[in-house]
Amino acid sequence: MPERLDDGILYVSIRFRIASHNCCCGCGREVVTSLSPSGWKLIYDGETVSLYPSIENWNFDCKSHYWITRNTVKWAEKWSDNKIRRARTGDAANGDEETPGGRSKDTPPDDHSVLPNPRKERRGVWATIRRLWSE
Repeated sequence: MPERLDDGILYVSIRFRIASHNCCCGCGREVVTSLSPSGWKLIYDGETVSLYPSIENWNFDCKSHYWITRNTVKWAEKWSDNKIRRARTGDAANGDEETPGGRSKDTPPDDHSVLPNPRKERRGVWATIRRLWSE
């Protein structure tokens, strides 16, 4: 990975099985996702990129939560600190394994329930993959 990541670019290392990007909220924090059967899955259909399940940056001050689906960032509803705490401890009671609205965190919202970026509106930020390393 480069030392400095550019906003709006998803960097992929096949060799190290990771994908990295700057947090989509604009806070500047680097997000690293482990690509594996038990981690995140990267889907490239020849034109667009998707990353599943959702990105939950609950350790960041921004506490952003979103999906990257077909080159688009789709925002989840903001979770309370209490709901985040319950989800981290694996307390599945009352739908803690789901997003508000009852969707699994593995399932992105449909186009009618996409929420705007809480800090700034950004469209089409996943239009390209800057680097794809196969070594």
